[in-house]
Amino acid sequence: MPPELPPVPGEVEGPATVDAPQEIPGEGELDPTDVGVGPELPLPGAIEEASEHEDESSPLVDAPLPVGGDDAGDVVDRAADDEVADGGSGAGSGIPAQGRRVRAGGAASGEPSTRTEEEVELKHLDDGELRAALEAILLVVDEPVAEMQLAQIVEQPTERVAAMLEDISARYTAAGHGFDLRRAAGGWRLYTRPEYAPYVERFVLDGQSVRLTQAALETLAVVAYKQPVTRSRISAIRGVNCDGVMRTLVTRGLIEECGTEGETGAFLYRTTALFLEKLGLNSVDQLPPLAPFLPDDVEEVLDASG
Repeated sequence: MPPELPPVPGEVEGPATVDAPQEIPGEGELDPTDVGVGPELPLPGAIEEASEHEDESSPLVDAPLPVGGDDAGDVVDRAADDEVADGGSGAGSGIPAQGRRVRAGGAASGEPSTRTEEEVELKHLDDGELRAALEAILLVVDEPVAEMQLAQIVEQPTERVAAMLEDISARYTAAGHGFDLRRAAGGWRLYTRPEYAPYVERFVLDGQSVRLTQAALETLAVVAYKQPVTRSRISAIRGVNCDGVMRTLVTRGLIEECGTEGETGAFLYRTTALFLEKLGLNSVDQLPPLAPFLPDDVEEVLDASG
């Protein structure tokens, strides 16, 4: 068994405690916040040499910060201002010349770069140029073009474009041209005049005509004047089944579905924009009235069929 160690000097008899404070001989009681003053250390030679050559104009290495906060931004701003005043040729500043030029240019101008008024303003076209531009566009279109779309293309107000289109149409009519500028299907397009249709048909068809049958024309007429209308209603008016003819008209894009009937759930049909385009109409309201084509005894026929 190892020998028992001698007691620590100053230790009292009794059970030992782990965290009991011990007094060290020769040391006085220190304040908890008093860390004391350390021994004075010699300064390096480089710092002493720099302090001997330092004058009032040179910046202090360990100068205290101002009360308002960090002075790093002020130092950089003063350096940049000096570079601008010197024409950006200060030597030893440590700032690249390109960076100084960029900063100097922004500071000197004080205004953001914006496009000139000539670049923002639309190019002005006189009436002759606008008329010619619209005519050139209308010569190559394959379907009616809306006024708003034409206005976007020529970069002019829609009201001015609409007025110019009306003027062009009136000029063509007054001059007696074989073509006409007409509003159709919500847009504008050039059409040949009806009185010259036989010559145009002879040139286009060249003896080969692809026309709708009589049944298809009758069915299309019923849809045009009764739309929206169901197949059963069309068949009742014509007196024959028209399912095959309806499929033909839908395939050619002359009619289309437009919902269902509330009572029966049957599909409703109406004419399309292509129908208006082919007839040169702007809306179905421009269709000719049926009264001149009805027989004189139409009421007797309806009574007999009813």
